[in-house]
Amino acid sequence: MLNQEQIAQFQQDGYLVIADFKSAAEIAAVRAQAARIVDDFDAAESNSIFTTKEQEKKIDRYFLDSASKVSCFFEEEAFDEHGQLRQAKALSINKIGHALHDLDPVFAAFSHGPQLAQVAHDLGLAQPQIWQSMYIFKQPGIGGEVRWHQDATYFDTAPVSVTTFWFALEDATLDNGCLWVEPGGHRTAMRERFVREGDQVRVDTLDSTPWPGDATAIPLEAKAGSLVCFHGLLPHYSAPNRSAISRHAYTLHVTDGQTRYSAQNWIQRDASFPVRGFI
Repeated sequence: MLNQEQIAQFQQDGYLVIADFKSAAEIAAVRAQAARIVDDFDAAESNSIFTTKEQEKKIDRYFLDSASKVSCFFEEEAFDEHGQLRQAKALSINKIGHALHDLDPVFAAFSHGPQLAQVAHDLGLAQPQIWQSMYIFKQPGIGGEVRWHQDATYFDTAPVSVTTFWFALEDATLDNGCLWVEPGGHRTAMRERFVREGDQVRVDTLDSTPWPGDATAIPLEAKAGSLVCFHGLLPHYSAPNRSAISRHAYTLHVTDGQTRYSAQNWIQRDASFPVRGFI
């Protein structure tokens, strides 16, 4: 699937953009299914928001249970001072997570197959295991910032193996909050670790290396249908979306089953709901 130049680029920069990986029909199918999930979601069920700020204070039972469910989370700016939605529910959801790839047939079809399995193999994942899926809306006007982070913080393995598969479902641009990355930053240390013990979570600081600045960070604009793969230690970020255009994306977080998956990672699976790969 990948040629040697693409593999070398991933190894050097820590990321790779593959254009036209998904068709317009495949994108339309998952976008329509996401709309149905949101439409069926009872906003009274939970007003849980998703944020990357002070996470240990914001994580609740609804979030923890979402590891094995299909759950909706609101944008930070979705509610007014009275706790009422400022706009329609469909324009208020930050993301759907975190087991779409296993529980929803439309997303399962999008998330599996020999083509993805080959990409994973070419990137060095000997035994891919998909732990998490997220449909991210990046809503117009209120799409929240995702602060600088590394995905290995949330999926700790020894050695580090988590690889992110990020699908652009709409054009991702500077205006609507595209990803920013630090080329080569995957060779820096893991700065934080998100630890779960029972129903308690915390973020441990492991290394004081500063996050990237304007001198080293670059934007990753991507056309709809593109697949962006990046290493678990690659620092990345996305700005708030203040434009009138959404930035839908879908992500999978995948580790190598031949590495040791930490028992303190927030998502765990057992025989009743086993983790599986792309095939």
